[in-house]
Amino acid sequence: MPTMVHPVLPEPRGPISLSVIELLNERAPLRYLTKVETSLADADPAGIDLQLALYLCYELHYRGFAGVDAGWEWNPGLLYLRSRLEDLFLDDVRRGVGNIGPETSALDELDALCVEPVGGTGPSYYLRDNGTWEQMREYFAHRSLYHLKEGDPHAWAIPRLTGQAKASFVAVEFDEFGAGKGARLHQQLFADLMAAAGLDTTYLGYLPDVPAPSLAVVNLMSMFGLHRRLRGAAVGHFAATEVTSPPGSKRMVAALERMGAPDECAAFYREHVEADAVHEQVVRTDVVGDLVAREPELDADVVFGIRAFDLVEGRLADHLMESWNAGVGSLRRALD
Repeated sequence: MPTMVHPVLPEPRGPISLSVIELLNERAPLRYLTKVETSLADADPAGIDLQLALYLCYELHYRGFAGVDAGWEWNPGLLYLRSRLEDLFLDDVRRGVGNIGPETSALDELDALCVEPVGGTGPSYYLRDNGTWEQMREYFAHRSLYHLKEGDPHAWAIPRLTGQAKASFVAVEFDEFGAGKGARLHQQLFADLMAAAGLDTTYLGYLPDVPAPSLAVVNLMSMFGLHRRLRGAAVGHFAATEVTSPPGSKRMVAALERMGAPDECAAFYREHVEADAVHEQVVRTDVVGDLVAREPELDADVVFGIRAFDLVEGRLADHLMESWNAGVGSLRRALD
């Protein structure tokens, strides 16, 4: 990856993100308890302005931004604004997920997730059968916001777990972080993929170019991970990620081989076909199974995390397919 560790602040996409960016360009006050007030009356919880503002707030807990005072990370005024943004986002996700009946269990939900439809649709199917190399490169740009920090959002859940759930969760994350080898970090493997595809490998390099659904995918896991009360949802999201990864990655390998893509591109997805197939049973039995056995009151939260994963991933898939079926690019600007 490039040596630049801290990304640069993007341009605002509306009044909410403008308010956050203007704050971050100032020095964080040492004694500042005044609430940061921004009008959210007409805010679209799934829109680009709110999602970018929330992404910027969360990024302070990851790498921060170049030239931004690190004191903003725990500034109570900014945290107050972030909490209001989170409430809107979480309420929207809960509406999209709908009611979860008392008869629904997390293990049953994972079993259902393992059964793929015969005539599946979505980006990985499309790219495998009909997609172009340029559409594949767009897909990489969308996914770079997550894959260049892969493993990090879910890692917030580790101190919230105990027993076998914790041990197995860490074992899976150990693979995500390259099993102790920097060159095998999944983040690094995706950077290698980006370089081979002629794309910008800079961390958050495509932040200014992606739509709201791409931001929401990462915001959801950050929100789950940063709140202990949402630890069940964080585990559900983690489980859904691992369970759905092998079949989707297998289709991506087939797509890249059909396109004659550089081997570094297919190598990233081959790694996920192999590693995540092993992770699937570990996550189901030793992480989710152990967690709900210890804390049965979290069962519905795990289900919510699984369904929330499906909801936000589905919104991104819809955006991609609508764009590609219309013959237009899915990013704000065409790739070089």
